[in-house]
Amino acid sequence: MQTTAMMETYPASINLDRQLLARVVDAAAECAQTCTSCADACLSEEMVADLRKCIRTNLDCADICETTARVLSRHTGYDANITRAQLEACIAACRSCGDECEQHAGMHEHCRVCAESCRACEAACAELLASIG
Repeated sequence: MQTTAMMETYPASINLDRQLLARVVDAAAECAQTCTSCADACLSEEMVADLRKCIRTNLDCADICETTARVLSRHTGYDANITRAQLEACIAACRSCGDECEQHAGMHEHCRVCAESCRACEAACAELLASIG
């Protein structure tokens, strides 16, 4: 991804660590893609009815992660309160999705991969949130 290059070329000052910010944007974008793929894989499973909550959680997490990546990519008129709230929502969604996918990880490899991605995004968002104060 070109996230780091874009952060480095931003012409004005950014009140956050640009490298950390780029890592979080990439983690959120990757998690959104992984959650979308996991939901689709769940829909292909024979026991799809047993995976309804997982699918819903995947799709919610994907939407929240995608939005988080987009919000964190915009810096003009930065509002720390919106950034904090978005990061908190992303952490909650990733935790919920990671927990749900872990319940299915023994039977479905895609859920294991998704849970790992959710945990990585959750940790990255928590690190950025702590740096905002």
